[in-house]
Amino acid sequence: MSEPRTVSLFRNGRNQAVRIPVEFELPGDEAIMRKEGDKLIIELKRKKTLLEVLDEMEPLTEEEFPDIDDSDLLPLDDVEI
Repeated sequence: MSEPRTVSLFRNGRNQAVRIPVEFELPGDEAIMRKEGDKLIIELKRKKTLLEVLDEMEPLTEEEFPDIDDSDLLPLDDVEI
């Protein structure tokens, strides 16, 4: 854990902002902030994994897929791999 630092608070329009020292910078452009008593906790917002995204999706039904007229399509050639 790093040593505590005094930081500057300032106004940015109607919002209060804090200057984050370089040694506390987070990568990316989004973070999650929550308040616990007198403390503000700021943590990196991690991107969801593909499995998390798929898990949140509703199952697809056949009704969601339109019928496709494939009579104009050429047959695929066999390909050796």
